[in-house]
Amino acid sequence: MTHFNAILLSSFGGPEGQDDVIPFLRNVTAGRGVPDDRLEEVAHHYRHFGGVSPINAQNRALKSALEAELAKRGIELPVYWGNRNWAPYFADTVAEAAANGHTRLLALVTSAYTSYSGVGQYREDFEKALAANDLSDRASIDRVREYFDHPGFVTPLIDGTRAAVQRLTDAGHEASAIRILFSTHSIPTAAAKASGPEFGDGGAYEAQHRAVAEVISRDAAPGIPWQLVYQSRSGDPRVPWLEPDINDVIADLHDEGGTTAVVVVPFGFVSDHMEVLWDLDNEAKASAEEAGFGFERVPTSGVHPAFVAGLVDLIEERLNDVPIEQRPHLTPLGPWPDHETVGSYLEVEAAAR
Repeated sequence: MTHFNAILLSSFGGPEGQDDVIPFLRNVTAGRGVPDDRLEEVAHHYRHFGGVSPINAQNRALKSALEAELAKRGIELPVYWGNRNWAPYFADTVAEAAANGHTRLLALVTSAYTSYSGVGQYREDFEKALAANDLSDRASIDRVREYFDHPGFVTPLIDGTRAAVQRLTDAGHEASAIRILFSTHSIPTAAAKASGPEFGDGGAYEAQHRAVAEVISRDAAPGIPWQLVYQSRSGDPRVPWLEPDINDVIADLHDEGGTTAVVVVPFGFVSDHMEVLWDLDNEAKASAEEAGFGFERVPTSGVHPAFVAGLVDLIEERLNDVPIEQRPHLTPLGPWPDHETVGSYLEVEAAAR
């Protein structure tokens, strides 16, 4: 077995109260020179929920579920939780782990797809966390592969899509008049291409999403038309981002006619955090109501038992050095390869402990 001595649940972070909202958004936009009055345009999303991001409770629930699944399998690894933009910050979490003698960490990142924010930026976060604690040559952080097409991540989305379609047909909508909108976070087109230029202008980011959408559509709603859509774009409006926006697509479907209901599948996210609760359950739902459409939003994988079990399967892949050809995947793109280790780990120190 490969020697890891702790799991690092790695996420974005979010405010825990009204006083945290602007400081949190300053962290998110650090280095971009965004003034506070611009940040207030986004802050009202959080203020609507009392200034508390749902992602924190979701990560606490996921941490507990992972601990239970690890214990059930007899895997004696503690689970630490660290964030990029709010407490618990990575540097503090890594310091806590090291103080407990845990210096070989395996990270589970709450991002299933390949992008700078989901891969490269986490690598930078890990490098900074090790450096801040003077651990760059005495500790290491690995991470599980991108799991966009792992059965544990995709199965809950298949089940949820099938159930959503069934609810709409039970309500009287013809299957032929339903449209499935697979929604994910928009990113700058340059960043998308950089995620894997060999896949075309949309890079690996778009290719992975399309491949997963095909699997979900085939298994959950064969014959029902679907479309990949984007949401939650931000930043300079002059910079091209991936399109089309989900709200524009809903308006276009209304203008074209023939559609009576939409199923929104937020498959770009692993939990029902702010971009799901506000941008979909609020804005996209309002667009659907304005168009006169029935609306169903599929739950994210969250703490679905299949997802939690799948994440622990990914941990066991690394613990047991499972060969690439034996790793489960549902699309021709997978399994995605492992990443290089951040930091270094001296085996002699491991032996000494």
